[in-house]
Amino acid sequence: MSDLTAGMAHRRSLATAVLLTAAICAPAMYARADEYPNHAITLVVPYPPGGGVDAMARLVASKLSAPLGQQVIVDNRGGGGGNIGARAVAKAAPDGYTLLLGGAGSITINPSLDPNAGYSAKDFAPIGLIASMPVVITVHPAVAAHSVPDLIALAKERPGKLDVGTPNRGSGAYLAAELFKTMAGVELTLVPYKGAAPLTNDLVAGHIGIGFNTVPPALGNIQSGNLRPIAVTSATRTSLLPDVPTVAESGLPGFEAMLHFGLLAPAATPRSVIDRLNGELNALLALEEAKKRIAADGGDPFASTPAEYEAYIARETLKWSALIRRLDLKVD
Repeated sequence: MSDLTAGMAHRRSLATAVLLTAAICAPAMYARADEYPNHAITLVVPYPPGGGVDAMARLVASKLSAPLGQQVIVDNRGGGGGNIGARAVAKAAPDGYTLLLGGAGSITINPSLDPNAGYSAKDFAPIGLIASMPVVITVHPAVAAHSVPDLIALAKERPGKLDVGTPNRGSGAYLAAELFKTMAGVELTLVPYKGAAPLTNDLVAGHIGIGFNTVPPALGNIQSGNLRPIAVTSATRTSLLPDVPTVAESGLPGFEAMLHFGLLAPAATPRSVIDRLNGELNALLALEEAKKRIAADGGDPFASTPAEYEAYIARETLKWSALIRRLDLKVD
């Protein structure tokens, strides 16, 4: 046999061995997916304990453990405005044992806002939405604005002289204020705070007259009359403030700026795992206890299929990345 013939025969033998190995291993791989999960699952929260994302994660972890038959452990990995935890999940093994409780910032905003985020939405396999939360526009009672048209008129009377408080620069509420400026055609001076709580304190004290804030820290002060709500930024009214109109119905049609929470896995996670988790997540969201807990944390339950969540992420990423580019926004 010539060297050439021997080499060809050797390569054929290697190819056959590879195919046989793949055929033997494939059933085992599918069996492992079918048996999922067989040990504890880590649910990463890309923020410190406390706050909306953490609250949603603890609800999901507590209610998924029983139907999955395994403990779901919440792992807070704060830092980088949500980038550190999100990046860790993006790089984790795609086996369904490391999941992310993602918010609007970590998934649809940060990759456009921070060129060093180290991940994008494409690095995740969406499992399903959990809840949505609007931003609420509130004013101190001394401010002469009772509606969105009033606020726009006031801003046009005093271009650039109205201070508007928001949580930190680049947050969902901050970008909602930027979107409002753009769509209303007004000049406002945005004053970013280091969080929703200090913003609320200054609004109540009258140190700043207008705020774009998340609902939970503002709700009690709205109910007590310390703050006056003008509008919410969701497409439809929120169940928490059913008498407060949306920005869209108040004169800016098409306006929508939502915070959302969802469950994600690393890209390439087996479809059988994604479907299993989606089914259990949607069953959880149908529970009255879960609905009440989500409402108490300022949100509205928002169940979806993986495909619907993927489409939602794509739409939100397109909207916010366009605004970020146009305004040339950068993280500090």
